[in-house]
Amino acid sequence: MDNLKDTALEVIYSIAPIALVITLLQFTIIWLPMEDFLQFLIGVLFVGIGLILFLLGVDIGLLPVGELIGSALTKTKKLWVIILFGFLLGAVVTIAEPDVRVLSSQIDNVSDGAISQQMLILAVAMGVGIFVGLAMLRIIFKISIVYLLAGGYGLVFLIAAFTPSYFVPISFDSGGVTTGPLTVPFVLALGVGVASVIRGKSASSDGFGLVGLASIGPILSVLILGVIYG
Repeated sequence: MDNLKDTALEVIYSIAPIALVITLLQFTIIWLPMEDFLQFLIGVLFVGIGLILFLLGVDIGLLPVGELIGSALTKTKKLWVIILFGFLLGAVVTIAEPDVRVLSSQIDNVSDGAISQQMLILAVAMGVGIFVGLAMLRIIFKISIVYLLAGGYGLVFLIAAFTPSYFVPISFDSGGVTTGPLTVPFVLALGVGVASVIRGKSASSDGFGLVGLASIGPILSVLILGVIYG
């Protein structure tokens, strides 16, 4: 019950400001048709209920499981197993990420199907999966995240120079949507689980940074997609 109460309050604090601002605009400036405004209020109610259930599921299900999986993979002491399942888990959780589906749907509509929803989702998922696997290597071999971030973004700007201009903003948005409410908790928990087992490493110093690193993957994959289809 404490989890439910805390999650409900968190969601209320998150969506109440935007609801109040739009309500204020409604009765001062924009004056939408009352039917549209009522639909907005009903939508806010549904979003609130959905977010409460969603975040509650993440807290009681995904976070513990992600950490346990990370610990179990490390105990196998097989590098290829850790990297392979890091890739698979990163890709699968990205495919399920709601933010990725919203972006891909919008781009599909705007481009009239030239950049299909499924193609973009697959590209983003592959990018996240590859870089989650790379993040596992970083934890195992104590590679500085500074070098990986510098090299990753250096490669991003290099490839961007050869990519059609309309793919560049799409690629950076693709990196942003992978920091959604499903991918972030799972990837962080996975990293903390791996870091907590390996040679007594500090999970707080080695388990974090995965999200920042993983978000480079979709940028690169969509840029490469632009080079291929542009």
